[in-house]
Amino acid sequence: MMYFCNMNIRLHIVLFLFLLFGSLKCLAQQQPPQAGEQKSAYLTPMCVYNGDTIPYVKLPTVYIFKPLKFKNKREMAKYNKLVRDVKKVLPISKEIKLAMMETYEYMMTLPNEKARQKHIKAVEKSVKEQYTPRMKKLTFAQGKLLIKLIDRQTHSTGYELVKAFMGPFKAGFYQTFAALFGASLKKEYDPTGEDALTERVILMVESGQL
Repeated sequence: MMYFCNMNIRLHIVLFLFLLFGSLKCLAQQQPPQAGEQKSAYLTPMCVYNGDTIPYVKLPTVYIFKPLKFKNKREMAKYNKLVRDVKKVLPISKEIKLAMMETYEYMMTLPNEKARQKHIKAVEKSVKEQYTPRMKKLTFAQGKLLIKLIDRQTHSTGYELVKAFMGPFKAGFYQTFAALFGASLKKEYDPTGEDALTERVILMVESGQL
């Protein structure tokens, strides 16, 4: 797997010059503005280097993978379903990560364990009210994917998060409940093994390539 964010500085300069001269060529081919026409102006960030003002253009990361080859239409359909599932579930996993970070940071400001437990109960109630309707709309496959993506985003399994915030009893309860449906809160995300294709899809979705 290669991507352009690891390009060396020389390649950055070559790419920048290519974009710059390509833009100049396009501008040279345009008709001169007629009298009374308004000229468009585009503001870009800039930096000053050795007295020269240089426009700063941030290029998006582009990931390059070996083209996928599907044995049949069933495999292609399975891949397309994975793309749809990632697009639906990935934003939720990022929301959960943000919520966990905010909850942890706020809990560190509370004076004692009693206050922290009170806040946890309030958070649990709020999370249920906010996410239960959304969770009901997920398919079983999307729910299992969400468990893995939570591990990807937070570097902690769902079981570990529940245990840390709500205690081992609730963690065990939710794990048992998930097991009844063939899922596991202890499931870890494996970007280089079992979940390599999922990781590929995530990177391309995040970069706008899918």
